[in-house]
Amino acid sequence: MAADELLLRVAGGDERAFEELYVLVSGPVFGLVQRVVRDAAQAEEVAQEVLIELWRSAARFDPRRGSALAWVLTVAHRRAVDRVRSARASGERERREALRAARADFDQVTEEVEAGLEREWVRRCLDRLTALQRQSVTLAYYDGYTYREVADRLSLPLGTVKTRMRDGLTRLRECLGGTA
Repeated sequence: MAADELLLRVAGGDERAFEELYVLVSGPVFGLVQRVVRDAAQAEEVAQEVLIELWRSAARFDPRRGSALAWVLTVAHRRAVDRVRSARASGERERREALRAARADFDQVTEEVEAGLEREWVRRCLDRLTALQRQSVTLAYYDGYTYREVADRLSLPLGTVKTRMRDGLTRLRECLGGTA
């Protein structure tokens, strides 16, 4: 039986006709798809998708517009080209993501280096404070104590601690170029 007649019967739901059509077109479909896709596993998947599509959309075949084999191979070619385009788009997305991730890693390294430099700069400025100012600022800003807690820890009046802190922070701001 000719492919045209088989395809028309498949459109009517004839499973036996589909079996015969499958035997007739599966080889040419796979060969065409493999030439376009160039990967055997992908070609098998696409060929299977094409044959399933034939079962589902056989009613769209119009014998006045061409032969069944030409229609089947057109469906196969379109599906194979779609797969290649999809794979390229996916590869491009992965490439862009890898570039973005690489840039993020670079930015992270840059930020860590800058933070290290800033810490060193702050340490140098802290070293320029008097011992009493440095002790008060360190307890408040690095150890997290309140002014009252700093005063209690150092056994000093709260006003004295506040004065040391104000003077120490002023000197730090000057040392850091007005950015503190």
